[in-house]
Amino acid sequence: MDDDQLTRYSRHILLDEIGIDGQQRLLDSRVLLVGAGGLGSPVALYLASAGIGELVVCDADRVDLTNLQRQVAHTTDTIGQLKVESIRRAMHAINPATRVVALAQRLEGDALLQRVAEADVVVDASDNFATRYALNAACVRLRKPLVSGAAIRFDGQLSVFDLRSDDGPCYHCLFPQEPGMADAEERCAVMGVFAPLVGVVGAMQAGEVLRLVVGTGRSLSGRLLLFSAREAEWREVRVKRDPACAVCAVRGNG
Repeated sequence: MDDDQLTRYSRHILLDEIGIDGQQRLLDSRVLLVGAGGLGSPVALYLASAGIGELVVCDADRVDLTNLQRQVAHTTDTIGQLKVESIRRAMHAINPATRVVALAQRLEGDALLQRVAEADVVVDASDNFATRYALNAACVRLRKPLVSGAAIRFDGQLSVFDLRSDDGPCYHCLFPQEPGMADAEERCAVMGVFAPLVGVVGAMQAGEVLRLVVGTGRSLSGRLLLFSAREAEWREVRVKRDPACAVCAVRGNG
């Protein structure tokens, strides 16, 4: 690290759990972020400010006026622009040294596997079940830690699915894929969301990423956090691996 970096990240370096070695791991890391909206905004901004070396951001949408109530990486001036370009500018305004790969597309098939394989940590900040299940399957196959968050109305949830541990559950263990999920997804699109809720969940996702990269503390693997923004209450639910899970019961070699 040069003098500017030592100064920029000094408050991290002062933490015994991070220090110079941990900060260097952050600078050397690569994170895949899927979703540049309500959850993706705080994730991206905090990872940039913390010094993540490279962030690959994937989202095919453009900024809309209705997004600005909660998607804090975007502004009135970026309405109509690709979200990945808008969020890249926001990240570079905070930390020009962060390398941002902006992918204005929906990752699928071999392209998804390649990006997951290249990442140290994968963040699911998406808003649809198809993407969540595809990301989970790729992370299971390649044994990559997946930081998953969701928010709707006043309710948020957060967990880590880390298949580097043989007893770790995957997303499908917790939420088995069932018929009718597309209809549920459409209902969620008109249910609304409390603006600060996505900030709370997204900031927590960023924290999980940083601790996974540094290798400090206890991750949320095997635990699901539930947050009610209406009641300002947190609950924790234990999550166990399903031995009959259709996704992770038989794990690939990557």
